[in-house]
Amino acid sequence: MLIKKEKLSDIKENEITDESVYKQRREFIKKTGILAAISVVPALMVSSCADAAPEQATLTFKKTSHGKDLKPTAIKHVTTYNNFYEFGTSKSSPAIAAQSLKIEPWSITVEGDVKNPGKYNLEDILKKNPLEERIYRFRCVEAWSMVIPWVGFPLADFIKQLEPGSKAKYIEFQTLHDPEQMPGQKSSVLQWPYTEGLRIDEAMHPLVMMATGVFGKSIPKQNGAPIRLVVPWKYGFKNIKSIVKMRFVEQQPKSSWELAAPLEYGFYANVNPKVDHPRWTQSRERIIGSFRRRKTDMFNGYADEVASLYTGVDLKKFF
Repeated sequence: MLIKKEKLSDIKENEITDESVYKQRREFIKKTGILAAISVVPALMVSSCADAAPEQATLTFKKTSHGKDLKPTAIKHVTTYNNFYEFGTSKSSPAIAAQSLKIEPWSITVEGDVKNPGKYNLEDILKKNPLEERIYRFRCVEAWSMVIPWVGFPLADFIKQLEPGSKAKYIEFQTLHDPEQMPGQKSSVLQWPYTEGLRIDEAMHPLVMMATGVFGKSIPKQNGAPIRLVVPWKYGFKNIKSIVKMRFVEQQPKSSWELAAPLEYGFYANVNPKVDHPRWTQSRERIIGSFRRRKTDMFNGYADEVASLYTGVDLKKFF
């Protein structure tokens, strides 16, 4: 069987470098003149703009038991080491370029086979969906990972309010398309607007969140403000940011990365250590802030909760 039974707390405390130790290592490296030689290592890249980022509003939310035994990755890494191609292809670009994004007012347009389509103001959505905090493991297809305390609400609750029809088998999500605010959209690296999708039963799973915050505060723009998707058992590119549209459709939608590189990025994007990316292994991962690698867990460690969604699905073929 492909499924390895793991618990949400499988990241051991000693597998994550304590921030004080990390700083000591950096200071030692500086003094010994080695920093320049290793500064290109992706797991250690931290933008100097972190201290200049604007203060985020504190949120009111309920703490949950999700990931209570996990130690979150340092906020400086979470907010400066990002994939958000709308603001550039380097990891450090979004923390700088995204600050000009206008996130107020914000709305999500709902289309397709639902009883209650329309344009929903984010403020109204949040009034009906109380926020809660969940600490989730986050895994990127590039073989790095983080532990992030997200603040948001269950996507399933919002879906129920929309009342999907019988033909709604999938949900297609779209990011804002505005090349003037998002200069990365002027390039042809991807097909814009950024598009992703989930099966309706995946979207209804209780682990799936619509996140509006991290570390108890409103989500920074480089992390997908003002609202993004969080599906903890899938690779990061599936977790679409700055959402402005949801379409309930009968046919499986094509995602932006599927269109760009279909042999490298599939629709499902489930974390599966037995299916390598054509250019690197997925069997091991580096926790950002750590100097060591660890084995990748099936479904990112959430196999007990989500494996039943894929009964009878060939996860090597449908990657």
